[in-house]
Amino acid sequence: MIIPSIDIVGGSTVQLVGGEKQVIDAGDPQVALDHFSIVGEVTVVDIDAARGEGDNRELIAGLCDRAPIRVGGGIRSAAGALEWLDAGAEKVIIGTAASEETLAQLPPDRVIVALDARHGEVVTHGWRQGSGRHLLDSVDRFRDRCGGFLVTFVEREGLMGGTDLDMARRVVERAGEARVTIAGGVSSAEEVAELDSVGADAQVGMALYTRQLALADSVIAVMHSDRSDGLWPTVVVDERGVALGLAWSSADSLRQAIESRRGTYQSRRRGLWVKGESSGAVQELIRVDVDCDRDALRFTVTQTGGFCHTGTRSCWGEDGGLGRLSRRLEEIAERKPSGSNTVRLLEDPDLLAAKLAEELAELLEPGANVAAEAADLLYFTLVKSVSTGVSLRDIESVLDSRERRVSRRPMVAREVE
Repeated sequence: MIIPSIDIVGGSTVQLVGGEKQVIDAGDPQVALDHFSIVGEVTVVDIDAARGEGDNRELIAGLCDRAPIRVGGGIRSAAGALEWLDAGAEKVIIGTAASEETLAQLPPDRVIVALDARHGEVVTHGWRQGSGRHLLDSVDRFRDRCGGFLVTFVEREGLMGGTDLDMARRVVERAGEARVTIAGGVSSAEEVAELDSVGADAQVGMALYTRQLALADSVIAVMHSDRSDGLWPTVVVDERGVALGLAWSSADSLRQAIESRRGTYQSRRRGLWVKGESSGAVQELIRVDVDCDRDALRFTVTQTGGFCHTGTRSCWGEDGGLGRLSRRLEEIAERKPSGSNTVRLLEDPDLLAAKLAEELAELLEPGANVAAEAADLLYFTLVKSVSTGVSLRDIESVLDSRERRVSRRPMVAREVE
């Protein structure tokens, strides 16, 4: 698949030729990330830190909260890598600092070793010095100590003249279980598909910024179908991964969906259609995922109203649990029906605080009905969240981020004054 790349210099998204000459300033990295992350992980490289000319740490830490990113640039120690993993980075990219000792201190599945090569020789010091080591020998050295490799063909970087598919294939064969990402020269959807067919991802920057390659086309290129109409089954889920229904996608509908960020599908009878255009039950498209066999899609959406034509949340009826409760509370906060206890809580912070304390105390009592008391506490907690504009999705995002942390604070009781 495609891995879009964001290189940052002085707080701005840039593109460099040969790692030196800046030819594009694409502005705010947050805007770039919001655009690219619809297709999955995005690589973010702090060029300033890599050069030893300052850093963009605060900016990139904020990006970790917005989408799954791989962070690279200026990571020169295990401690530096751990800081990024604890900040919420999905993975870290380690270049010349990669060693057996450093990698032994890190979770292998969260580490990508970056190998820059010119005509098969690993190069260092900003691509200026040859190392005398062959690229494949370095792959052999680290393949059991990391979860992936980022291999940049320096002689092709930024030139959009095509990548080295033969060498990419050889790297994948030598990498074993480590996933390979290829950078340098990738300029077409066909190349993305060819790399995908040999088991490698394509990291792309220049071709995306110059619009020579569209995100949607890079996804379309890897897909196939055994249906006579060429359509791809598309499982539609909400932000929490709960299935809402099954739809169908074509190249045209997928391209429009990605470009518009709307739930857009291909009906087998009615042609291209945008969810909610007539009913008002619109969908914001958050992410598109391709399945392992490249013949089915998953759309993650924010659904307004019901997904099903019958008006229910899903094509299997209504859902339940915390997701349903959270939406109900948000609706009550918006409508403010008279006589509602939830409205009383929303309008009386002191009452809400008292009920939270009461339910927590009851949960902690010996012999408590834990399920019932925990349910009460969760209800009042969600009311508190809604009152401050925090959604269940926001809470779950924090939990997901904390799960990605490697370092753990000691679990000790703090004195309450």
